[in-house]
Amino acid sequence: MVRWTILGVALALAGCSSDEGGGGSGGSTASGGAASGGGGSASGGAAGSGGSSTGGASGSGGSSTGGASGSGGSSTGGAGGSGGASAWVDPLAGMGLVEKVAGGFSFTEGPVWFAKTGKLFFSDIPNSRIHELAPPGSVSVFREPSGQSNGLGIDQNGLLVACEHQGRRVSRTQAGGTVVAVASSYQGKKLNSPNDVIVKKDGNLYFTDPPYGGNPNELGFQGVFRVDPSGALSLVSSDMFRPNGIALSPDEKTLYVTDSEQNFLRTYVVGSDGAVSGAKKFLDTSPAPDGMAVNLQGDLFISTQAGVEVYKADGTPLGTIKVAEQPANCTFGGADGKTLYITARKALYRVSLAVAGLP
Repeated sequence: MVRWTILGVALALAGCSSDEGGGGSGGSTASGGAASGGGGSASGGAAGSGGSSTGGASGSGGSSTGGASGSGGSSTGGAGGSGGASAWVDPLAGMGLVEKVAGGFSFTEGPVWFAKTGKLFFSDIPNSRIHELAPPGSVSVFREPSGQSNGLGIDQNGLLVACEHQGRRVSRTQAGGTVVAVASSYQGKKLNSPNDVIVKKDGNLYFTDPPYGGNPNELGFQGVFRVDPSGALSLVSSDMFRPNGIALSPDEKTLYVTDSEQNFLRTYVVGSDGAVSGAKKFLDTSPAPDGMAVNLQGDLFISTQAGVEVYKADGTPLGTIKVAEQPANCTFGGADGKTLYITARKALYRVSLAVAGLP
C-alpha cells in the first residue's frame, strides 16, 4: 500500500557546533533491486535422509520460512534458494531523531563510510577539505587542500577516491597518502567539475561531470563517465542537463544518476563487464535531486530540496526525511550499517533507520 507522508523529525542539537560561514552549490551518489545481505537465517532445520522438516533452510544470503527435506523426506514448505529475498521491511518504521553531528562548515558533501576503520569521510567544498569523523562526534581534517573535493567513494582496494571541482579530476589517495589522478580529461579536453562517484566491486568506476565548479566547459556537454579496471575512460552519457548524484543497486546491475536541473532519476543497465546501456527515466523527484544512498533492500534515499526522499526499489514513494538544512548527499554507515549520514549545507546530520544500507 502506497503511503506518502512528510515525516516530522526533531533535531537534537545539544553539544553540537553552531552553523557559520556561507553556503554554496554542489551535488553528488543509490541502487535498486531487492537483495538480502549475507548471513540470512531460517527458523528450523533441514531434515536428513528419510526425515522431514517444518523449518526453513536458507540459501546463500537469503532466508526461507519453508522447510527443506532430505532424501525421501517431506517438507511443509519450500527451500530458500541462493540469494533468496527476505520479506520487505519499511525502512522508515521506527526512525530515530535527525541529529546534528557537527556544524560550522561552508558546504558539506560527498559522505562515505569506511567500515574497516569505522569512520566517515566527507567534503567541505569551498574550504577545500576532506574531513574525517570518528563517531560519535570527533571531526578532524583528513586532506587539505582537497582540490575542492565533492563526492567521495571507496574503490575495490578500499582506497578513497574523490571528485575534485578545482582539480577537474577524479583522484585516488594511495595507501601511503600520495594522491594520484584516476581521470582528468576526455579525448584531449579537460573534464568540467567531477561531482559524484561510485565504484563496483570489480573496479569499474562511474562518475558524473556537471559544470558546478565554474570551470570553462571544454567538452561541450555534461557527461557521465566510466573508468574500467584497466584505467580506460569511456563516455556513458552526454545528453543529461546536470548529471549529479550516482549510485549502484545492491546487485550492481543497475546504475542510478540524478539530473538536478530536470528533476528526475535515470537508470542504466550494467553488464557483467561493467559496460553501461539502456538509459531510461525512472522517476521524478522534488526540485534539485542531488546525492543518493541505497539500503540492502534496494530502497532509494535521494537528497532534494524537500529533504531526503525515500522510494522503494520499484519507485514507490515512501516518505521524506526532513532535515534542518537542505541536504546535498547521504550514505549509510555505523557499526550495523543502519545510520544514515546526511551532508546538508553547513552541517553533518545522522538518523537511525530500520534497514542497513550500502556505504
